[in-house]
Amino acid sequence: MVGWILKKILGSKNQREVRRMVPIVRQINELEEKFQSFSDDQLRGLTASWKEELAKLPTLEEQWKRLDEILPEAFAVVKNSARRLTERGHTFTVCDQPMKWEMVHFDVQLIGGIVLHRGKISEMATGEGKTLVATLPLYLNALTGRGAHLVTVNDYLARRDAEWMGQLYGFLGLAVGCIQHDQDPSVRRQQYACDITYGTNSEFGFDYLRDNGMATTRDQQVQRGYNYAIVDEVDSILIDEARTPLIISGPATISTHQYDKWKPLVEQLVRKQTMLCNRIASEAKDAFDAGKLEEGGLLMFKVKLGQPRNKQLLRMMEDPEKRKAIDKAELSFYQDTRKEELFALKEELFFTIDEKSQEADLSEQGRSFMNPDDPNAFVLPDLISEFTEIDLNQSLSDEEKEKQKGERQQLCDTQAERIHNISQLLRAYCLFEKDVQYVVEENKVVIVDEYTGRKMPGRRWSDGLHQAVEAKEAVQIDRETQTLATITIQNYFRLYQKLAGMTGTAETEANEFHDIYKLDVLVIPTNRPVARKDSNDRIYKTRREKYNAVINEIKECHAKTQPVLVGTVSVEASELLSRMLKREKIPHNVLNAKYHMQEAEIVARAGQAGTVTISTNMAGRGTDIKLGSGVADRGGLYVIGTERHESRRIDRQLRGRCARQGDPGASRFYVSFEDDLMRNFGAADRMTKIMERFGLEEGQELEHPWLNKSVETAQKRVEQRNYLIRKRTLDMDDVMNNQREVVYGYRNEVIDSPEPRPLIYEVIDEAVPAKVQEYLGTGKPGEDANYTGLMQWVNTTFPLGLNKERAQFETRDPEANAQFLIEKIKDAYQRKSSHEEPTAVKSLERYIILNAIDRLWQEHLYAMDALREGVYLRAYAQKDPLIEYKAEAYDMFVELMANIKNEVLHNLFRSTSNLQAFENFLATLPQFLLKEQAPSPGSPAPQHAPRPQPAMAMAGGSGDGEMKLDLAPVRRELPKVGRNEPCPCGSGKKYKNCCGRVA
Repeated sequence: MVGWILKKILGSKNQREVRRMVPIVRQINELEEKFQSFSDDQLRGLTASWKEELAKLPTLEEQWKRLDEILPEAFAVVKNSARRLTERGHTFTVCDQPMKWEMVHFDVQLIGGIVLHRGKISEMATGEGKTLVATLPLYLNALTGRGAHLVTVNDYLARRDAEWMGQLYGFLGLAVGCIQHDQDPSVRRQQYACDITYGTNSEFGFDYLRDNGMATTRDQQVQRGYNYAIVDEVDSILIDEARTPLIISGPATISTHQYDKWKPLVEQLVRKQTMLCNRIASEAKDAFDAGKLEEGGLLMFKVKLGQPRNKQLLRMMEDPEKRKAIDKAELSFYQDTRKEELFALKEELFFTIDEKSQEADLSEQGRSFMNPDDPNAFVLPDLISEFTEIDLNQSLSDEEKEKQKGERQQLCDTQAERIHNISQLLRAYCLFEKDVQYVVEENKVVIVDEYTGRKMPGRRWSDGLHQAVEAKEAVQIDRETQTLATITIQNYFRLYQKLAGMTGTAETEANEFHDIYKLDVLVIPTNRPVARKDSNDRIYKTRREKYNAVINEIKECHAKTQPVLVGTVSVEASELLSRMLKREKIPHNVLNAKYHMQEAEIVARAGQAGTVTISTNMAGRGTDIKLGSGVADRGGLYVIGTERHESRRIDRQLRGRCARQGDPGASRFYVSFEDDLMRNFGAADRMTKIMERFGLEEGQELEHPWLNKSVETAQKRVEQRNYLIRKRTLDMDDVMNNQREVVYGYRNEVIDSPEPRPLIYEVIDEAVPAKVQEYLGTGKPGEDANYTGLMQWVNTTFPLGLNKERAQFETRDPEANAQFLIEKIKDAYQRKSSHEEPTAVKSLERYIILNAIDRLWQEHLYAMDALREGVYLRAYAQKDPLIEYKAEAYDMFVELMANIKNEVLHNLFRSTSNLQAFENFLATLPQFLLKEQAPSPGSPAPQHAPRPQPAMAMAGGSGDGEMKLDLAPVRRELPKVGRNEPCPCGSGKKYKNCCGRVA
């Protein structure tokens, strides 16, 4: 009570923050009046003088401090420029459409600009002019010369805003760039070099990955730093899209999928399950008719397990009594005491489906149907036990043991691939619907964004799911992809020194913004009071009744020529409503993932009298709906939501499309118990009681503020679940991010280094002592020293031609031996380099290190993917998967860095810029090196010695070809080893994949 009184007197924290900015706004307006007497050149002169002054300040902190001081003047300059463009009736073209500048900043927009400059999120209602607000902080922060980025949701909006607001920046003497999907690197570099750059989050993120993970010279890199960014539709980008990391992938080296092979059987299985569920549903109906509620409820629960969207099931859920019986059966089976009965119930089906976790699981009956001849077809062999048995079998030779191990491994791989393919096909058939989650275009499956209804060409579901959907739709099945570089949206935007955002709906996610991005949300008051009337939700038993009610409402509005905007959650729903409206002969426009070319045009017309617009989603559409003449008298734009979205923000976004700038407007949502949100997350028992209490009949509706709360509770549950998914994605990626920063930092050091030789020597100084310690230990008494193994590693890696007499390893301690080898290696490398062109040597050295980093980093990403997928199983052993992931990821990273150094050493003398130069180097070697016996493949090697890598292709220079280290003919002392036989070094691999790659 005391808090409520204090809030009334002092205002909320948000209101107090806004009040503190009012004096600054007053100061800006006073300065703007003063600047009205300036000439254009005087106004532009301020920009030039500030840029010059800020360029002299050495640190970013000093520049930020100065920006805070000049903020009122800078904002006044921008506002005055907007006034001049308006007064002169400035005309220009945006996206090939003629436009006229008619905007001057309101006071609330100045407040929004101050909030954005301070690195916070500015929540401004739709139609309050966020696009114009961004010009203020972008201009101010661009004065540092470090670049300022505006991030938006699609290429169209990036181009539109850059061309539109570019008129203002151009007037003030700033350069504006725009990143588009199909630009060449040279064009991108020019755009990033501009003072202000517009683009989409994915383009900025992918450019970061290409610059740091794929570019080999500074000229190939396009970005120039991460100073200041404003994220438009910040909730859509930093929250909705943050569940999916950005991944640059390439085709996998081999394709092993069997989707086309298993598709016919899975299709048959799905048909059999449908027939089985229909039969069980008929039995349940008979049981219900006979008054056996418990038996009917049990049977329908079985149908729910096997086919949650079964039509008979959905129809029965409309009846309160039957719904109660089904819910009671479900609750009873999920008790611990009935786990075995639940398992037995599932085994009566061919497979079970869990809609919440998006999983499908085969039962024993389903497995028998898929592979009737082999009872173990879906059982993965226990390789550890089988390998132990093989090793203990004394009757087998080493070759036979290796052969049997290889066969067992091959069988395990085949079994795993089969299980995975069938599981993904089941998910594709039972959980992924055409025109809901994806559309088919030009023989390709294109994903539809569940939040914005936009198509996302180029994006693919991971883990083979996309291929399974391609097989289901009988389109071309593309090869599996392999991750080449990856980063989450969260970690990309955390690179920026200062980050800000703007949206119409951020308040509901304020905690997440603060926890993950350290961004505070400030709600900016509207320029004029909001006149929208939000009506209570109308709740129906079935979708059919709900859609009929929606059509009736549209007919009423259309009769009085009031414009209507209908929001749906899927392409399928929008097309269904479109067909129903056609039957009623009501003209309308459809805006969904299939027609987003005409998007801006359709949205702009949505406020004209008598217009009916159906849209999949309004998040990030970015185009204002302005009311036509006379529409305000008819009540303004009427927004109808045909279903509550999983996220409350998306519903608020839809509502916010009407009643901009004080216009009249109204909104209402229609909900049915069959909606996915209500089925999966709604309080089913409470809904059943409500239906019973009110005795809902066909076509009747429920409407009450309490019911709105019930729907919002379901939405909060989903939001919480999605937040946990995003948080877990981020926790996992934080581990990867630390590793990424080290690897990309090392990579950029190599690219930027004018002299790569010290980096090569650094690798030698670090890797050689580690190798010496691996073979000789630390020199403590009692340690076994493998001098032969060390000598063989040295002679296979470097052209030193050491033997026992020349090396004399036994006479020194490990540290002295390491120093002895380092000097020898550097001396040999100096001789090799002296025969080549100095510039070519630099390129070659850079290439050797970058090639090692890139190849092994890609392998590391693949291994990390596998670890991430498998680590959740540790939870069954009562271990925290995240802690386990961190521990294993650290060990793998230490191994990665060691392998990169060993790879560099391995390729140091196997690469040349010119064959002639290399031959000259060979000619200078002492004769004993050419006659020295190279180690044979059968020589013993330590267990953990790295396998030799393939000879590298040469970089730069002339005479490109491939060169190997074998400096002279070698006589074989042991029998010849076949390519497919086990490698004699004892690694357990085939000879062709181990030592045979070099031989």
